[in-house]
Amino acid sequence: MAYDRDLSFVYFGPTKVVFGAGTARDVGAEMAGLGCSRALVVTDPGVRKAGLVEGILKALGGQCVGIWDDVPQDTGLGVINRAADYARGRGADCVVSVGGGSVIDTGKGICILLTEGGGLEAIEGIQLLTRPQTPHIVVPTTAGTGSEVTCMAVVLDERKGQKILIVEYFNTPRIAILDPVMTEGLPPGLTASTGMDAMTHAVEALQSVQREPIADGLAMQAIRLLHRHLPACTQNGHDLAARGQVQLAATMAGWAFGNAMVGLVHAMAHSLGAVARVPHGIANGILLPHVMAFNLEEAAEAYAMAAEALGARERGMGEREAAEAAVSAIRSFLVRIGHPERLSQAGVKEEDLTRAAALSLSDGAIVNNPRPVLDAEEVLAVYREAF
Repeated sequence: MAYDRDLSFVYFGPTKVVFGAGTARDVGAEMAGLGCSRALVVTDPGVRKAGLVEGILKALGGQCVGIWDDVPQDTGLGVINRAADYARGRGADCVVSVGGGSVIDTGKGICILLTEGGGLEAIEGIQLLTRPQTPHIVVPTTAGTGSEVTCMAVVLDERKGQKILIVEYFNTPRIAILDPVMTEGLPPGLTASTGMDAMTHAVEALQSVQREPIADGLAMQAIRLLHRHLPACTQNGHDLAARGQVQLAATMAGWAFGNAMVGLVHAMAHSLGAVARVPHGIANGILLPHVMAFNLEEAAEAYAMAAEALGARERGMGEREAAEAAVSAIRSFLVRIGHPERLSQAGVKEEDLTRAAALSLSDGAIVNNPRPVLDAEEVLAVYREAF
């Protein structure tokens, strides 16, 4: 990339990463290193039923003061406010989140309220906090959101029927424990959709109006690792080597978009989540090639780079041809990993599209899209292409 000579940026990545099979058992030692002794474990019913919480509880021993597992697919303000009240009543001085994006975002919200008090509806916005928040340790059970290393939380505001974005540097998790064993039992479909969540993070970071060299490097490596190893994970969930590489890719993509931000894919996926309850990773995966086609004129250079990481740029290809090859490669990749290709396959109804298009315009992610989007009809046209 030919960066502008006046380019200036801040790269932020304070989370300590602990990686390796079996490292989840180190959670107690990591917690002690933070000076904490009373952990609230946050998870969801599916993760708990899968038995993934038991090893964490054993590792924590008497340091666990309670478990909150009432976390839905799309966490909301009400859930987080109730969980924080519970954590406060148990005297928790840290949060250990064991789960996917919704669980981690719930943990982030609890950490804010344990420090600041009140309800999370008062914190909606960007960089409103002025001090470090309650320590947060994350043990992901999916490989996709990157939430374990970002300062962002996406939360459903039940009053508005819309997802809101909370962006707070002071609330970035302190420690992320990436243990591929924790993702071993993830079904192929969920492995594919969470992997496409990470792929979307990386591609959108690469194309963002806030892109910068460090985030570009992380995004490119994330795309390479996902392209190489995600198919193996969908074919053989017990391949821990591949699982580990996909975990690392998701974390790299998290760091990339946490600094460069995301764009129209996420604005549209957030809106579908609010309107039609489409799982975030599935929405991202389906929409990604369609939004890339929409952005092609303004993002050809970035997509040409993505084509290199996807192994789709052949010798002699020009920038535009390589960008088009990247779009085609993503479409083919969805088929290869068994991911849905149409919104209609994800339970979306045609009548959902107009409302979701209108919501997308007010989603904060849209401002970083390389092609300015000012008209809901433009968004609706992309939805219809993907329907």
